[in-house]
Amino acid sequence: MKRQASTPILSAEWLRGRFLTGLPDGGPREEGVPPGPLRPAAVLVPIVLREPEPTVLLTRRTDHLHHHPGQVSFPGGRVEDQDTSPIDTALRETEEEISLRRAHVELLGCLPQYQTGTGFDITPVVGLVTPPFELQLDPFEVAEVFEVPLAFLLNTSNHQRHSAIIRGARREYYAMPYGEYFIWGATAGMLVSLQRFVCR
Repeated sequence: MKRQASTPILSAEWLRGRFLTGLPDGGPREEGVPPGPLRPAAVLVPIVLREPEPTVLLTRRTDHLHHHPGQVSFPGGRVEDQDTSPIDTALRETEEEISLRRAHVELLGCLPQYQTGTGFDITPVVGLVTPPFELQLDPFEVAEVFEVPLAFLLNTSNHQRHSAIIRGARREYYAMPYGEYFIWGATAGMLVSLQRFVCR
């Protein structure tokens, strides 16, 4: 896809229309997913309606966290007992991590579940975010936030396949390097799922 602000694929109306057509079955799945029950989690995929083109808001996790320290991620986390749905989880976690309020998020729908080698079954919840908004980061969990043009993330020429020894075995994973940021693993996999869905 060419990066052109005028193309309908970058408009809020076009994105809303894509989510009205239903979702495909299944999506990318990490290698090495452990057997047995996985821990349910949910993340928000926040598409910010910037001018002249939308962006995707991402976070970088702090280096001391037990799961995925220092990695680029979407705001989100584990499903808690009080959550009424994965959507509720994604919105609650987003408020807790970066103080992005629910009132700023227009929900579009959910992408297929994404299962990780670290034992999580993640529901990616996609929403449109309308500026202006103010963020306040939880310093325990979030080191920084940044935005990447949606056009860059939907361009398959920016989708790379890498491999590394992870937990004693060689695994392949998606990566989307952007400037100083290395977007990879589950976050890149869910972005691939978004691209496959909206650009199908």
